[in-house]
Amino acid sequence: MLFFFAQKIFAQQPDTLFKDGAKIITLSPVVLDNKLNVPAFINRIKSDTSFYKAFRNLHILNFSAINDIRMADAEGNLKASLYSHTKQIVQDNCRSMQIMEQEVTGDLYNDDSSFNYYTANMYASLFFTKGIICGEDNIVGTRAFSTEGKSGMEKHKEQLKMLFFNPGKKINGLPFMSNKTAIYDDDMADSYNMDIDYEKHINIDCYVFKQKVKPGREGSVVVDEMTTWFNEKTFEVVARNYLLSYNAPVYDFKVTMEVEMTNVGNLTVPAVIRYNGNWKAIFKKRERGIFTATLSDFR
Repeated sequence: MLFFFAQKIFAQQPDTLFKDGAKIITLSPVVLDNKLNVPAFINRIKSDTSFYKAFRNLHILNFSAINDIRMADAEGNLKASLYSHTKQIVQDNCRSMQIMEQEVTGDLYNDDSSFNYYTANMYASLFFTKGIICGEDNIVGTRAFSTEGKSGMEKHKEQLKMLFFNPGKKINGLPFMSNKTAIYDDDMADSYNMDIDYEKHINIDCYVFKQKVKPGREGSVVVDEMTTWFNEKTFEVVARNYLLSYNAPVYDFKVTMEVEMTNVGNLTVPAVIRYNGNWKAIFKKRERGIFTATLSDFR
């Protein structure tokens, strides 16, 4: 009722404010014309698994990848890099990776061939496969990330994955900021300006949901800004851009990420992932990394 009341009262305005609990959301005229059920839309966003599912789909497909990783110093000069063309091969429910070409510069690797940077290590854990991995599936279900039983680099990688795959959700195991990631919850909603628009993205009609931290509230949140394009018909994530930042005694970071999806049959998969991040964890050197993954030739 509130939605239709707001639509009637503000029909002549260029934008309409919709109130859902503590959330005040600006709706564009085209969203009003489409009669979007806003509370249901917000609930879909909060419970969305399509973003994570798209990455799980990579575990069961053949594909090619262009990998571009660059590490820079404080002045932006290149310190180390990796550029490679890889192929994932899936056969008999097992997957493996072939390196078609590769060029490495600087101190990207340690003497034991391990990565010298945890940014590169995180990238490898997402997109590189060592040896043969069997029994893979793309089921999301109740699968959840956890730092339980992990320490050091493995714990850091798991925390980064939490922020990568679950932006906007409460994430347990992140010291000092678990609650601050839950940007859709009412207790965090007052820190953001929110709006829903409608536009075509990658030739797909989409609802666009944007949350941006209000001026003066930046230090109280982790997700400074997030824009997600949802397929109008399926409500699956078509693309997502986000800016994350935090400053605490044990670590600080500022990261921007962009993800664009594509469809392979009835599966959605990431096609391009861009990352630009500045990280500093206690007892670790500061890292400034840029990476781009371009995936194609899905089968």
